[in-house]
Amino acid sequence: MPKNTLSYPKVCKRKDGKYYIDFKLNNKRYRLFSGKLIESTINPNSYPAKLRYSVTTSLAKQTYDYIVSNNYSFNKPLNDLELFDTLIKNKLSEPLSKTYYKALKSLSEVLRNELKRNGQLTGFFIDSIPLKYSNNTSFNTVRRHLNVLVNYLHQNGFPIAPSKLKTRKQVEVLHSPISDVRVLLNQIKEFNYNLYICCLLTYGCLLRPHQEIRLLKWSDFSDDLRFINLSGDKVKSKRNRIVPVPKYIREILHKGENQDNIFSNNKQPYNKSYFSLIWRRFKRRYPTIEPSVTIYSFRHSGAIEIFKRTGSITKLQKAMGHSSINVSLTYLRGLEIPELNEEDMPMI
Repeated sequence: MPKNTLSYPKVCKRKDGKYYIDFKLNNKRYRLFSGKLIESTINPNSYPAKLRYSVTTSLAKQTYDYIVSNNYSFNKPLNDLELFDTLIKNKLSEPLSKTYYKALKSLSEVLRNELKRNGQLTGFFIDSIPLKYSNNTSFNTVRRHLNVLVNYLHQNGFPIAPSKLKTRKQVEVLHSPISDVRVLLNQIKEFNYNLYICCLLTYGCLLRPHQEIRLLKWSDFSDDLRFINLSGDKVKSKRNRIVPVPKYIREILHKGENQDNIFSNNKQPYNKSYFSLIWRRFKRRYPTIEPSVTIYSFRHSGAIEIFKRTGSITKLQKAMGHSSINVSLTYLRGLEIPELNEEDMPMI
């Protein structure tokens, strides 16, 4: 049987004198007493009895024409903008992280503005979005997020061609260790005490500063402050972590109320960019600090110290909170850890 079939609506009359139309659409039988399904106000049975037949005949023709013009369906086809909005809404309703949601939302608005302005989304325009970024990491990130939206739209019937841009090769970033951690920490301590505590915890406990450390509550510490207990929903690896706190950090901590954030001293933590902003201000105060040094440099420096002392990739993995040893191996490739000693070099 053909995919779309429609019998011409037949005018019928019930014993009680009410008229209706009877027809089959795609092998499904319909009986309509009014034009509600075709967005019409026509209602034959509201007319005098002698007019009902002619009005029902008119309803039959309107119904037939409506279904044919709507591609054999009662659902009126969405225009491109309506279809775009529906699909994007569905995509953004998926369980996405806040950061990922924000990225997709921003790109979808760029696409929507172009669609509204020019009536289509060309391959040239799609490719132009990531091409604005000269940095390869930014290019690849935007390209990847954009492809998620474009492929989703394409797979769900929206007229859009997938991007043909290839991933750019990213240059491996070498995280240089801090040459003198103590000196830098003393400078930070004079500038901002909260930033100082953050950097200490980043170095000594190898926690991630902008999420794991910023959100710390006193209840995350043991009563004697010797350990930090983090549940899986608070760490990147999604695994529970118990992190020892070195003595030089314990000695300067003064435990507050359990539910208070250790930096804001109330239940509400500072915003996500809190430490980033303070760090930028600190770098402006001390312009001689290398541009490549960030708060994360303390974590990298701490990792190097652990690996140099223990030579154990397994211990480093546990200290860093990585989900697997492979992650730690990948991480070490960017650290300045010499693989050869002077004794290993050729001798005369």
